[in-house]
Amino acid sequence: MDSRSSVERSSVEPFALRDVPAFDHECDVLVAGFGCAGAAAASEAARAGADVLVLERASGAGGSSAQSGGELYLGGGTAIQKACGFDDDPDTMFAYLEAALGPHADTGKLRLYCDGSVEHFEWLRECGVPFNPTFYDKPTWMPLSDEGLMWLGENSWPYNTLARPVPRGHRPAASGFGGGILMERLAAAALAAGAAAHTDTLATNLVLADDGRVAGAVARKYGKAVFYRARTAVILTTGGFVDNEEMLADHAPVLLGHGKVSDGLDDGSGIRMAAAVGAATRRMGVVEIALTALPAMVCRGMLVDGLGRRFVNEDVYPGHWSVHAVRHQPGPYWTIIDEEGFEDVPEPDRWGLRPRYVTETLAELEASLGMPPGSLETTVETYNRHAERGEDPYFHKDPKWLRPLKPPFAAIDPRAGFFGGGAGQGGSGVAGFTLGGLRTTADGEVLNGSGVPVPGLFAAGRAASGMHGEGYVSGTSLGDGTFFGRRAGRAAARTS
Repeated sequence: MDSRSSVERSSVEPFALRDVPAFDHECDVLVAGFGCAGAAAASEAARAGADVLVLERASGAGGSSAQSGGELYLGGGTAIQKACGFDDDPDTMFAYLEAALGPHADTGKLRLYCDGSVEHFEWLRECGVPFNPTFYDKPTWMPLSDEGLMWLGENSWPYNTLARPVPRGHRPAASGFGGGILMERLAAAALAAGAAAHTDTLATNLVLADDGRVAGAVARKYGKAVFYRARTAVILTTGGFVDNEEMLADHAPVLLGHGKVSDGLDDGSGIRMAAAVGAATRRMGVVEIALTALPAMVCRGMLVDGLGRRFVNEDVYPGHWSVHAVRHQPGPYWTIIDEEGFEDVPEPDRWGLRPRYVTETLAELEASLGMPPGSLETTVETYNRHAERGEDPYFHKDPKWLRPLKPPFAAIDPRAGFFGGGAGQGGSGVAGFTLGGLRTTADGEVLNGSGVPVPGLFAAGRAASGMHGEGYVSGTSLGDGTFFGRRAGRAAARTS
């Protein structure tokens, strides 16, 4: 059978090198995927002297990274932290992240990440990523302004008891979503370093030599098979698998029925291709979860479950209360706030949201929300009694956010999305992406089931299992992808 026709099959099984009739392109290092991890890998491999080709299934670089908020979790004493008046060090950064990304964070990778964070920040600036030396000191998912530094839960309980609070959310200089400018600069840096990009080209299968070494890949461009020879290594940076319903059902069913934080192309193809040559996976059930409630409102009121109960300190990083809600509490979930609290939220930080229900009494609000009679009344009465003394003995919310709630009361439904009838309306009010993937070394070598590297195969970004345990903080995905993408690029270039 001619290999060029058989590539049309849907199987991800590898092609034997001896069966490839001819290669259309050859390079030293072949990178599949041109998101943040692929751009970082391509840059470093090219800077190390390798001939680099990057395959991207879309018509340009970016992937899910370009559609993200653009935050990068960096610290240890970056120039931006110092300019904003904060003193940080790698040990303090590690102490926070080990807890926030846990339980069971990958401490080996995490230690490298924290120790190398300042250098990584400077590398990003060398790539042209701009950061403003300004600080956003309010709870939010993402500022709609261009401050370069923000809190990501470091100043909330229990994390402020485990490590000295220091903000580490580094944001490219963009108002609102900064993923676009981040990827624009990273892609340009990769091309400037000497890497070449083949767009509209989907990697479908790996090419395997008789000795088990990955020797290239087969791709599809406008329906035609294209064969790529990689003389030293293939690096998979193809993203996670949130857009693959079958893989979600098998590995991360908690995200079934919820929204996707992706560009629509995170289908797990790289993970599947690698598994077909014996690669092992790790922590495939670990996910990021975002409940589309607004932190600026939640911290001024309270977040309750479908039974009217609080379950977390509302000033914590919003990804934490999202996980608590979706994994452990009965829905639906509601932001409960009073008029004073709502009016205290600056207009830009409301993101266009308006309360769905407003009542003079909590009993009326309970009835409107379908809660058990007296449930919300009990929750608010307990909260108010302690708030009058500046205390929150159950959940340890910071006293600066504590204030007795007074009528009229309002309930805001996360299912409305962030724009009051925009994204999220009619949905679950929950979105997420996957964090598990291929098992790799700190240098991106893909390991098989015996813990032995698959020769010639590397991975980084969401195609790989990175430094995360069961927790997540904004910026650690882009940070992990670029940091370990760089290591994979350098290691791949050294492979012989």
